[in-house]
Parts: sequence; C-alpha cells; structure tokens
Amino acid sequence: MLWWRRRWWLRLLILSTEQNFYNQRGGSDVGFLFSIFALASEMGIRMNGVMQSELDDLFEFLRFPSISTASEHGKDVRACGEWLLGKLSSMGLDAELHETAGHPVVVARNAHHDDRKTVLIYGHYDVQPVDPLELWDTPPFEPVLKDGRIWARGATDNKGQMLAHVLGVEQTLKEEGELPVNLIFLFEGEEEIGSPNLVPFIEAHKEVLACDIIAVSDTGMVARGVPTMGYGLRGITCCEVTVKGPAGDLHSGVYGGAVANPATAVARLVASLHDADGKIAIEGFYDDVKPLEGWEREMWAQVPGVSDADLLAQTGAPEVFGEPGYSSAERLWARPTAEVNGIGGGYQGEGSKTVLPAEAMAKFSFRLVPNQDPIDISRKVQAHLEKHAPAGVRVSVEAGHDGKPYYTDPHSAYGKAAQVALEKAFGKQPVLIREGGSIPIIKDMQDILGADTLLLGLALPDCQIHAPNENFWVENFEAGIAMNRILLGELASVE
Repeated sequence: MLWWRRRWWLRLLILSTEQNFYNQRGGSDVGFLFSIFALASEMGIRMNGVMQSELDDLFEFLRFPSISTASEHGKDVRACGEWLLGKLSSMGLDAELHETAGHPVVVARNAHHDDRKTVLIYGHYDVQPVDPLELWDTPPFEPVLKDGRIWARGATDNKGQMLAHVLGVEQTLKEEGELPVNLIFLFEGEEEIGSPNLVPFIEAHKEVLACDIIAVSDTGMVARGVPTMGYGLRGITCCEVTVKGPAGDLHSGVYGGAVANPATAVARLVASLHDADGKIAIEGFYDDVKPLEGWEREMWAQVPGVSDADLLAQTGAPEVFGEPGYSSAERLWARPTAEVNGIGGGYQGEGSKTVLPAEAMAKFSFRLVPNQDPIDISRKVQAHLEKHAPAGVRVSVEAGHDGKPYYTDPHSAYGKAAQVALEKAFGKQPVLIREGGSIPIIKDMQDILGADTLLLGLALPDCQIHAPNENFWVENFEAGIAMNRILLGELASVE
C-alpha cells in the first residue's frame, strides 16, 4: 500500500475509534459522517457524485485572478473568459466570446427546438480584489481543499456556483445526449463592477437571448443543508459626499473654534441619516416601500439561521440594531437601509497631529426594496444632505452606481418547479426568502427580456464572499450539479 493511502486509512481508523467512543456516550453519527465526507473530499475520491475531474475543473477555473476592477488584471479576466469558452465548446455547445467596451461576455447554447421551454442561466466569472492579502490563510488564487471546503477567491462568488450549472449540463449531455430544454448560458466578466456593459449587450441581443425563465446561483442559503430560493433582491444607490472648509489644513489651536471643521461636518451629516432608534430620517424615504405580506412574516419567523442569536454569531456584533418593529430577517430582506461605507478626513497616522482638516468625505450606500426607485431616492438623499449641511463648509454630492430592486412571485409555476428541484437535490423542503444584497442585472433582464429569475443560491453565511478566506462547501458544489440536472427537467414540464 502506498504511503499516502496508509496515511488516509490511519486517519479513517482514528475517526472510527473516536466515533465508537462517542457513541458509547450517546453521540450521533452525523459528525462522524461529515468527517468521513471531508476526509474523502481531501483524498479526491468520489463522494455523493463529486468526482476528481469536476474538482479539477473548478480548481483550474479558480486559478485565474479575474479581478475586474483592477486594470492590471485585464488579461487575466480575458484568459478566464477564454477558458470558459473552451470548456463550453468542449461540451458540444455553440459557444461565443463577445467583445464589449470592457471585459468580454460568453454566450453558449444548445440546438433549440420550437416545442421546448427556453432557460437562460446567468453567472459571472469576475471576482473581487483580495486585499488585505495578509489576512488570507492560503494564497487566494491557489485553491485548497480543506475541512470539506474549497478555499479561494471566487470559490463561492461566483465561480463555484456557476460552474455547478455548467457541470450539471455536461453530465446530462454525456448521459442523455441532449437537454430537455433550450439552454442559453450568459456569463459576464463585470458583475463586481456593476455590469456596465451587460445591459447594452442584452438590449442588442435580446432576440437571441429571449427565454421563458432565468436561473441564477449567485445568492445564499440561510443555513447549511437548508435549500433556499430567493424571489427578491434589494436595489441600491450610492453616493460620495465631500465637505470642504478652509483652503488648506489649519492649526487646530490657532484657528479651532473660529473656522468650521469639515470632519465634524461629515460626522453630523452621517448622524443625520437616522433617528435614535435606527429609522431612516430622510424625508420621503419610505413613501413607496412595498409592505411585507403576512405569509412572508409567518414563514420568515420559522426560517433557521436568521435569528438574532444566529446573526450575532455570524457577525460578532455585540447586539442587533435596526428599524423598530421588524425582526432581523425582515430588516435584512424587506426593509431599506442607509449606510455609511467609509469616512475620512484629517490626520490618520500614529500619535497626535493637531490639525483642522481642509476637507473630509464619506461614502454612502442605500439598499432599496420593491417599489423604490434609485433615481428618486438619490434625489431625496442629496436634498437631505444639502439641507443638513452645517454652516461654514461647502458640501458636494457625487452619485455612484445604482440598481433597481427585484421581486417576483415565488408561487408561480416556474417558482414551484424550482422548489421541487431544490427539494430533490437537498432532500429537504426549501425556504423562500428575499435577498438582502443587490444584483442589479437581474431586474434589468426582467425589464429587457420579460423573464423572471429563479434565485437558487448555494452560498452559506460563513463563505466569506468579498473577504479574505472565501470558501465553498464541496457538498454544495455537489448539490448544485445535481440541482441543475433536476431543475432543467422540472422546468421543461411546466405547463
């Protein structure tokens, strides 16, 4: 027996001995079975349908540092798109790489038949920057399989999730020779920078992208082992505020008290956004908010993984806080927000420097819910900031990116078909939620293509998207592959 096999069998023996000891004290087999799964995943052998070849594909995909926001990684983004093009072509799909003013779009399709439903599956192959690099336990673009998870930038957002769909299609084609639906893959390389070139692309190609329903796995599950379907996304509008005072930095002793301090002014503007209870104080901000349905409040009260205790465990915050009259889940999924994302001005170095800064700044984002319009909210925000600007300073507001909120009926025929697919793939009835995050292109596709989107997330709350040590559970990668195969069959049968 080879040395590495002896090592794995020794570890299995130790695990077995530990479990026997645990069982004598009333323990269950769940922890032991998961340990076996994690160990087998590290060994690279098939467990519950995941084969080494599928993991190899994902690892190769993850090695591309396809950071769309960094110009120095432009070639890496393109190389990643070209790899995806080759993968889709090798499966027998008609695949094309389309140039845009930025990073390319990859489109692939099978042979279409008039009597079949058309399903579009969207994903993105670009990733977030990796800073701060020193907080990563392993290099972000050298994927590692450890403790049943794949650790790498993009492992969950969105390469692991979207590749699960690709590999599901590949397995179906290999075993069945064809798909039960007309399929369109639409993959972009700019989601992490707001998809600036995808809307024009979709508008220019809306005839060839026409579909009955869209499926996206770029969202989350509420807890491990709990299949989750999203039917809403919060929208977003952003802005940056600059407050200027004197022509240059001033000595805080010589001039302090006689000249307004821009840093103080920024702090007052930030504080003006909410009342003491956490309700947003911008005039008219809540005017168009879609109220929660009774069934939503009832269902969400039973959803695991989103209690106040869960939220504190996930975030490390000392206590929950937010708009009065709503649970944490309701605040996250169905209520709008006003957040300061960054604030700065004056001396930031070690020790003291008694300076009155010439200017200060703050960056804001506002998450929006159904019926709120980003342009309307942006105007109300600007009016609020100008109204509350302290005397002695000049305030300028620069609008940032925005996106509309998304909402669809989860009880539609397609929604029910997706729930069946999730239940079969995970062995448990799915929960229905609205997502707290924003994917503006989902609403854009609804408006341009006239098709709703099924949000079939595979990300867990601790997957660390956009942060160091991003990871993706192997079991969710496996379930995503299985879910795709079931999903296409269920959607094909929708009347």
